[in-house]
Amino acid sequence: MTTWRMPIEGHEQERLWLAWPTSGYTLGDTEPEAEEARATWAAVANAASEHEHVTVVVNPGDETVAAKHLSGQIDRLVAPLDDAWMRDIGPSFVIGDDGRLGAVNYVFNGWGGQEWASWEHDRHIGRIVAEAAGAELVDSEMTNEGGGIQVDGTGRVILTRTVQLDPGRNPGWTAAQVEAELERTIGATSAMWLPRGLTRDHDTFGTRGHSDILAAFATPDLLLMHRQDSQSHPDHAIARENREVAERYRAEQSAGFDIVDLPAPETLRDEEGFVDYSYINHVVLNGAVLACAFDDPADDRALAVLREAYPGREVIGIDARPLFARGGGIHCITQQQPKLA
Repeated sequence: MTTWRMPIEGHEQERLWLAWPTSGYTLGDTEPEAEEARATWAAVANAASEHEHVTVVVNPGDETVAAKHLSGQIDRLVAPLDDAWMRDIGPSFVIGDDGRLGAVNYVFNGWGGQEWASWEHDRHIGRIVAEAAGAELVDSEMTNEGGGIQVDGTGRVILTRTVQLDPGRNPGWTAAQVEAELERTIGATSAMWLPRGLTRDHDTFGTRGHSDILAAFATPDLLLMHRQDSQSHPDHAIARENREVAERYRAEQSAGFDIVDLPAPETLRDEEGFVDYSYINHVVLNGAVLACAFDDPADDRALAVLREAYPGREVIGIDARPLFARGGGIHCITQQQPKLA
């Protein structure tokens, strides 16, 4: 039986996958909102295409509008879509101990059966992308999304109790069951369980606490963590507790990684309330990092931290406010396919 392992995001990549926004709240209610969504998704895809192959899954009927926005060097795969968060609806790619490419196909049920979500089509995207990538499908009965797992490539995985143990996702599952399934599917041998996600991520259009907005392994020796310095923001206490959990985990595991904070932007609120803007939600590419920017005084400082964390890679800031307004960030709309040896 093949043993699968999910490599760290900085592993050399074959290509980056995205999905094109097609309907619902992601596209918006007006043409200006729709154009804002398309322009933002395209900015990420086009920037990535300067560094590696990119494929965008496009809903039937959207071929013309997608072609208008996307670079000609980007491949397009036509398949029915409900939404456009490829990190969550697509597969999580793994590499077998025999050198084969695998694609873990978790159950997707609209982030725990959210009343606003639909997944009639999105629940099939993991299989469709796996087939297009030529990967062996690794099916799982666990409900999970790619944004809910962050790995270091050596067996460590970062989870949140409000996601994998969510009754709307995996009713009755224990932490031990989740860890066993992650060991089988992505080779996780040690789990860091963070208590919960950021406040806005638990609001209407949130995920109930994805870890890819909280912490990310730049390398197995360096963990980046979200920090909120304003005590008036409810995420101040959440981020502080997450940091304490990470420090305890490091001590208990005798793990030798450093922890570096990525302070949140100075912007605290928008018209909907407290924001969950986070620089953690970046995607690593071959030779580059696509980082969230927020037209905020803290942008330059955050990009400088990322340059230190990813030496030799160009760090490119892209305005991610339209993404966060819709419930996610740059990491959430992308999914990397690792290159085989």
